[in-house]
Amino acid sequence: MAASAVAALSFPLRAAAAEWARYGSATIIDGLGFPGGWNTGPAGDSLTAGQLRDVADSGLSCTHLTLGEVGSMQPDAAYAAIMDSVAFWEREIAAHPDVLSPVRSAADIESSRAAGRTGLIFGLQDGVAFETDPDRLAVLQHFGIRVVQPTYNRRNLLGDGCMEPADAGLSRTGSACVEQIGELGMLLDLSHCGRRTTADALALATRPPAFTHTGCAAVTAHPRHRTDEEIRRVADLGGVTGIYVMPYLSGGRQPTAVDVIRHLEHALDVAGEDHVAVGTDGGISPTELNPEFVAGFRKNIEDRRAAGIAAPGETETGYLFASDLNTPRRFETLGGMLLDRGHSETRVAKILGGNLQRVFAEAWA
Repeated sequence: MAASAVAALSFPLRAAAAEWARYGSATIIDGLGFPGGWNTGPAGDSLTAGQLRDVADSGLSCTHLTLGEVGSMQPDAAYAAIMDSVAFWEREIAAHPDVLSPVRSAADIESSRAAGRTGLIFGLQDGVAFETDPDRLAVLQHFGIRVVQPTYNRRNLLGDGCMEPADAGLSRTGSACVEQIGELGMLLDLSHCGRRTTADALALATRPPAFTHTGCAAVTAHPRHRTDEEIRRVADLGGVTGIYVMPYLSGGRQPTAVDVIRHLEHALDVAGEDHVAVGTDGGISPTELNPEFVAGFRKNIEDRRAAGIAAPGETETGYLFASDLNTPRRFETLGGMLLDRGHSETRVAKILGGNLQRVFAEAWA
């Protein structure tokens, strides 16, 4: 479909999307997500039987999973938290081999799909753990880390995140770490990086990079969103831009499937169908909007503000899921909606997994 044809399609979308017959056999990848959901208990709780059923029902071949913590933390504490997360998820994989599998290579993605399991790709959203000791990157790679973001929203010793007003770019150490990420064969993820940090990192990239979970600044202005120039540059390097399901897509209100499709189609116009994906930044299990969740969500927003890691537009009612995508098979719903919009099955298969599968293979080679 030509860009002009995409632009000509009108909103609103109809709520009941057509079924996608190929969903069950396609490679479906969430660029950022996790087993469980926003109603999940504190870190360290094992997955429940219901959450495991949701994973099994989701149709996901794999998901990129964040390990450790983000934000202001001492390097040793951040490193320890990552190792704790590795141990936790390795135990979960070992306990549920019929549902979960580890992904450390491109072949593992295909074997997970063929076996009907969901593979877990370990990733980091902050470089604090290795900001004072870049040699830790090789250790993290050994323990299965395959995706690395140099910064979260704030500044660390590697560079500036997207919420830093100075926007100072990569430090010398940050530049060395970006180069090392490529040499070790890990995917360079720039989703939370500042504009200059992103530009500096892309100038050093030797393998396809990614924005695994973001939105389009041209559609909704926000520091977490990427400009057309950035999206195009990542595509030129062979990478992908993944659209998330976050209130930033919609100016702070709870997002809908329409918001996700709007950003996906803009990214398609800018980058082309080989360079767009979906990274929900959410749990596989549906969210139950009960009083406990509402109170916990409000507390989380308050804590993020107090820690200085909150982004503009984070509100107490801007929930991090779309009510019309509040199902383990949300990718199937998005696929049907894209088909309804006139996108081809080939294009839909690329957006919902094929493009990320290619980029993972090239970044990890």
